Amino acid sequence: MTTLATTIEKIEARTPAHRDRAIDGLRALALLAVPTGHWLLGGFTLDDGGALHNASPLATFGGFAPVSWVLQMLGIFFLVGGYASVLSYRRRKSTTAWLRQRVVRLGRPVLGVTAVWAAAMPLLYALGVPGTTLRTGSTLVIQPLWFVGVYTVVTALTPYCVRAAHKLGGWAAAPLLASVAVVDFLRYGPYADTMPSWLSMVNILPGWLFAYQLGVSWGEGRIGRRGARVLLIGGTLLFAALLVVFHYPASMVGVPGETRTNSHPPSLLVLALAAAQSGAAILLRDRIGRLLSRPALWAPVVVINLCAMTILCWHQTAMLATAVPASFLGPVAGLTTSPDSLGWIVARLTWMPLFATLLVLIGRYARRFDAPWQTGTRASKARRAAAGLLAAGFAVFALGLA
Repeated sequence: MTTLATTIEKIEARTPAHRDRAIDGLRALALLAVPTGHWLLGGFTLDDGGALHNASPLATFGGFAPVSWVLQMLGIFFLVGGYASVLSYRRRKSTTAWLRQRVVRLGRPVLGVTAVWAAAMPLLYALGVPGTTLRTGSTLVIQPLWFVGVYTVVTALTPYCVRAAHKLGGWAAAPLLASVAVVDFLRYGPYADTMPSWLSMVNILPGWLFAYQLGVSWGEGRIGRRGARVLLIGGTLLFAALLVVFHYPASMVGVPGETRTNSHPPSLLVLALAAAQSGAAILLRDRIGRLLSRPALWAPVVVINLCAMTILCWHQTAMLATAVPASFLGPVAGLTTSPDSLGWIVARLTWMPLFATLLVLIGRYARRFDAPWQTGTRASKARRAAAGLLAAGFAVFALGLA
């Protein structure tokens, strides 16, 4: 019988001596922030027909916005993504093969979750789940998946990021920050009324590439402790100025009913936070590495990293697996009641362990989508084609295109 202590020992024994535990630890922390943030800051309301609608406690408790500053750790995720990509890129035999391998690894789990949801929705509807609830659920499922598309694009830009790092060092990310600042000035400044509605979308690529470029420069040895202090102090000062002087929304996530959002697409406030987080991460790297030299702390980090795409793709499904059945019971505190009271927050915190348990159970089966799919036979080609069609149909439905 395998015990927990035995498992920890096996993980420790299989860890190469050169493994950068701090990078894995930072990635695990950023990964856990995604479900925690969505589960804590995302709620539902129940209409008269028994259908679920999205809601957020931040609409009522604006003072809780600092919680979103802690849980918005995509800057850290892109930072360590850039760092890790550099290490992998150095070992490549072919840039094309390297990129194809990474894209396929990201795409399989996304295709899996969207295909499963597309196949399940007709069954759920037949069982009495309202169409509005299905629309709400599909929107929640697909929201985190935008990250995969953006991450794929910035990964494809790794060769250019490496060149920029060699030429400009840590300052290679500065033009990206400047680009976002210009777009923010145009869409929020004195000329805002004359700007086209699509202008904000220009921020998507430079906004998320910023932290990735910092990670590439860090991986190339072009950002040291001095540069990290500049990032930490400069990012913190810019963050404070944007909030106090320029009145950016305090929440790092979208709040229903608000006309402005910081994250979709990213505003300059997101980059300021990413800069401060990146500086802190670089400064704390050695300390984190020493902490994770303890096998008992290192083992869960390994498990979380191995389940990264499962966590990202299926955590909303775990929450919906609780909320949708509860909607048939009427108002259930922390699940289907409006997130507008302290009682809701307490109740939601008590539900979160169940969400986590369901995610683990779902992950036992969903992780098969992470593994390479069988190829070379007609049956395998037919399965991939069917999965692709189902995924495309789900995306069209979830994005409100049908």
